[in-house]
Amino acid sequence: MTYKIAVLAESAFIPEQSSPEQQHYFFAYSIQIKNVGSVPARLLSRHWIITDGNDQVSEVRGDGVVGEQPRLEPGETFEYSSAAAIKTPRGSMEGSYQLVADDGEEFEAEIPKFDLDAHRALH
Repeated sequence: MTYKIAVLAESAFIPEQSSPEQQHYFFAYSIQIKNVGSVPARLLSRHWIITDGNDQVSEVRGDGVVGEQPRLEPGETFEYSSAAAIKTPRGSMEGSYQLVADDGEEFEAEIPKFDLDAHRALH
């Protein structure tokens, strides 16, 4: 039995919802979660670590993602989009998902660190 979830993330700066003069930089991000293990599993909760360019960290914990707790068969993918705001034009996000397999085994899937970069979108 293997318990393994692969996570891919992409982010994009949203200038029309940002206000640099008020230190408000808004980013959308898309996540792809794929069960690359051999056991079906349900995503129970999430833990995000969001760091701005001043090394100010905020953490977000909650049930599921976008109001859902998707169950993934081996080989199945779940995709969703969400957003985050930080006070600087650059920052990063990373974290983990907490899952439970159909056999009752609880495990975590790492969300690899990805950049939030307003300047990248402007060039």
